[in-house]
Amino acid sequence: MSTSVSTFKVLVVDDSNTIRRSAEIFLKQGGHEVMLAEDGFVALAQVNDYQPQLIFCDILMPRLDGYQTCAIIKRNPKFSNVPVIMLSSKDGIFDKARGRMVGAQDYLTKPFTKDQLLQAVQQFGAVLQGAI
Repeated sequence: MSTSVSTFKVLVVDDSNTIRRSAEIFLKQGGHEVMLAEDGFVALAQVNDYQPQLIFCDILMPRLDGYQTCAIIKRNPKFSNVPVIMLSSKDGIFDKARGRMVGAQDYLTKPFTKDQLLQAVQQFGAVLQGAI
């Protein structure tokens, strides 16, 4: 616990290559390990293999959307405590409420800034450290 800024294993799930790459660059600049997934099915496999400490998940994706992906992750007792932050270009109250209903801890509106992304990691990372 001597380091002031902790590093976390973060999974970014988004069907947009631009969003995935932007998030990866921002998070790596913040000193975090990053894994990328282009849809919910890939994400579910990576959650199991990679065991991220935090997940950023887009809502609108083909095959398996972000709400479904989040709900499946949260139903698994092994991963139910992993914070999931929804990513979406929609910022309506119903979108945010639906995210909470499937177990998401927070909601970031795209396009997000480097500061917003890293602040979310630190906020939920502090919660994780308290739980360990």
